[in-house]
Amino acid sequence: MTTITMAPPRLLGRTAPEWLISLPTISLLLLILLIGTGEMIHGQLLKFGEIMFHDDRGHVQYFMMRADPVRPTCNPSMNVEAEVARLQAARAQKSAPDDDIDDLFAEQAMDPAMLRQAVVSTVAQCQSRHALYEQVVKHITPVVVAYRTVETSFFGLFSFGSENRPLILLLLLTVTSIATTLGFHHICLRPPKFVRDFRMQAITMSIASALLFLSAVQYHQVSVDAGVPLEAPWMYYLWMLLFGVLMAISVYRVAKPVTEGTKGLGTWAESLQSIPLFASMGIISGVYFLLHNHPSGLAIYVSKLMDIPNLPLQLALYIWAGMLLKQSRLVDLFMNTLRPWKFSPELLTYLILLAAALPTAYSGASGVFVIAAGAIIYHEVRAVGGSSQYALAATAMSGSLGVVLRPSLLVVGITMLNKEVTSDQLFHWGGYVFVLTSTMFFIASQMRRTQRVNIESPKVALPEMLRQIVPLLPHVAAVIAVVGFYTYALETPLNEISAPTIIPVLMIVVLTLDKILASRAPVKASSQQPSYAAHRQDGVEPAIRAATTETVSHIGAYIGLMMLSQTVGGVVERSEIIDLAPHHFSSVWAAMAFLMIAKVVLGMFMEPIGAIFLVSGTLAPIAYRNGIDPVHFWMMVLVAFELGYLLPPVALNQLLTRQVVGEDEIDASDHEVQHASFVHRYERWLLPIAVMSISLVIVGFGPLIVQHVEWLRFLR
Repeated sequence: MTTITMAPPRLLGRTAPEWLISLPTISLLLLILLIGTGEMIHGQLLKFGEIMFHDDRGHVQYFMMRADPVRPTCNPSMNVEAEVARLQAARAQKSAPDDDIDDLFAEQAMDPAMLRQAVVSTVAQCQSRHALYEQVVKHITPVVVAYRTVETSFFGLFSFGSENRPLILLLLLTVTSIATTLGFHHICLRPPKFVRDFRMQAITMSIASALLFLSAVQYHQVSVDAGVPLEAPWMYYLWMLLFGVLMAISVYRVAKPVTEGTKGLGTWAESLQSIPLFASMGIISGVYFLLHNHPSGLAIYVSKLMDIPNLPLQLALYIWAGMLLKQSRLVDLFMNTLRPWKFSPELLTYLILLAAALPTAYSGASGVFVIAAGAIIYHEVRAVGGSSQYALAATAMSGSLGVVLRPSLLVVGITMLNKEVTSDQLFHWGGYVFVLTSTMFFIASQMRRTQRVNIESPKVALPEMLRQIVPLLPHVAAVIAVVGFYTYALETPLNEISAPTIIPVLMIVVLTLDKILASRAPVKASSQQPSYAAHRQDGVEPAIRAATTETVSHIGAYIGLMMLSQTVGGVVERSEIIDLAPHHFSSVWAAMAFLMIAKVVLGMFMEPIGAIFLVSGTLAPIAYRNGIDPVHFWMMVLVAFELGYLLPPVALNQLLTRQVVGEDEIDASDHEVQHASFVHRYERWLLPIAVMSISLVIVGFGPLIVQHVEWLRFLR
């Protein structure tokens, strides 16, 4: 019997999810790019407008022509003698001042000569204003009108974006969160695959969404009762709409659970692993605020995300750029330049992680990089002979090395919240921390190597490497061209501020070029492509559409997690649990040990941005009071957080690795080593944990040991 699978209905070649989810998402992402680029372009348009349209002789500048001038209302043909006589007569009769000139001279006696001079000066100024008006009108040519229309359009776009970033973020969060909930893509310990897994996820999401919805309603009521007009009432309604829709979707899934495509019924105990972190954080925080008679607290802390709208919007752009990268051959071409050397899997993985440090630094969050490029790293390590467990370990740790490098957004955030440190100080010592952690990974990788590998001689490898560089050169040229355009044409160099705007544009250009070149390249039957290449689309538009579709669930899951991390931080803050810790320790060693453990625990449960805000206001003062150098403290914090993201029970980077690599790959990897030794069975956990644990101990206590030794030398 043949089963006929009906294709989903399409409108103009697009499915309903693409129209309702992917299209709004890419529209919002492009709007963010246009707003960011529009600001840069507007500044240059003003500059070129002044250069092209100014007239030094007529004293006309471009800014005077950005709108039609208004004709002056004063009389340039005023009769001076008649006006002087009128003023003198008015003063003689001691009449009330009739206009500004009368008021100017009403308080003091003035002889006729001075009065006449004042009237002459006023008339001269009036004539000058009329002359300037005539000059400006004369210079407003059709070319100027066309130019200023373009310039003011960019200004309007930039102004709209600056004033409505919270609205754009909330709309993006609404669309992506709905898609994430519909597709069961929220981050959890184990993705649902049994019937009860899906039902447990729906039940917990229903409870969390209901708590969020009721809190949003209460928050609106409290704000209205305060008697102060609401600045943006639509924000309250959008929050209620978002949580109400999530609740409706989840309740529907409870009533009609997913059964198609599942692997059986499963058990309720195992289904607990499928509870989304979003739901667990929402339930815990919501119950806490209800028990403490603060029902609006959940919505208050959730809405704090709108206080920093740029950060989640930038993370969304980074995720999109990563998905665009997956659709291109850029990584394949780069790897082709290294393959002629026949490096060992361990050495090649080390080189890949070093290369991954730079994009991690620009994204500023290890989890974001794992989402964006984790699948690429996993399959490339597998392609060169690395074991699946080793590849998973490398993927989980891929975003942990570069968070301390310039221009990490986390480091910038730390300097914004803490005046005790500067970005130059943190980036300077961050370079040493990067050398330490990368070296520790290299040493650990070499210790696990069991086979002797002979690296190819330069005489053989170098010519082949040079041949493989040739297909990469157009991509490099495209990168240089885009960065050069922003740097020189728009006077905006690539840095931590401009990177969220430039990198997605860069990836769109590179992807477009790559698809054009790929369509002209001859197909080689013998060429082997990594498995993730099967998801690449052939054309430019299909590739961008596929990348955006994949971006949707990642944005909804990660920003949703960031949003609920704010509520966990609120629980910790209001519970005053931090106050239970000693404010003064017996020694700096004890203080450092306590703070290290506390940071690791925070990293195990919280998203990095929310954790930075919490630490700045609570634990950082404890470190300063106990004699720990602020730069030393924050370097330790960054490493401790990265260790926490690798540790159960949450292990955020491991969960994101599972999400981007796929549950089937994880199961196959575990099955592959089920009869191996303990170390090999859990290598994907043990290797990154060991590397970051040793690095944390060195970063935390190494400077204290150096200070202690120097102090002993001083005493001697």
